[in-house]
Amino acid sequence: MSYKNSKANSGFTIIEVLIVLAIAGLILLIVFLAVPALQRNSRNTAIKNDVQNVLGGVSEFQGANNGKLPSTTNGVSGTGTITYTAGTGSTQTSINIQGTTKVTTVATAPTANGSVPQGEIQIVIGKKCDGSSSTRAVAAYYMIETTAAASATAPTCVES
Repeated sequence: MSYKNSKANSGFTIIEVLIVLAIAGLILLIVFLAVPALQRNSRNTAIKNDVQNVLGGVSEFQGANNGKLPSTTNGVSGTGTITYTAGTGSTQTSINIQGTTKVTTVATAPTANGSVPQGEIQIVIGKKCDGSSSTRAVAAYYMIETTAAASATAPTCVES
């Protein structure tokens, strides 16, 4: 009769378990670092889309009113409708803003860093992005959200 003095493999060793835990920890770390960047990019895309909607509404208003610019916009915060108006005899034009974007009309262009709050669009009627006056232009200013480590940037401007 032969007697084998062998150890039976039953289960994982401590080293194998530690390696699996280390790999799982690295994967979780990567996911937790990526999620805030994805959320930030999503918010930036949403505000850019809202800016294009606002400027599209201005173009629509001008088309319905012989090229006249709106004199005012009603301020809206969050999901809602912006109405462009200009004196008597003009056709009002409305567009929808989604999400939490706040839209306001201001008299002068914001220039300082951080002068436009995050999630807000400031409209300057009758001005271009370079600050010059125009009877057919509307400038929309908004801030792009950056990483916490990045310094504040000047507002981004898009004109109709």
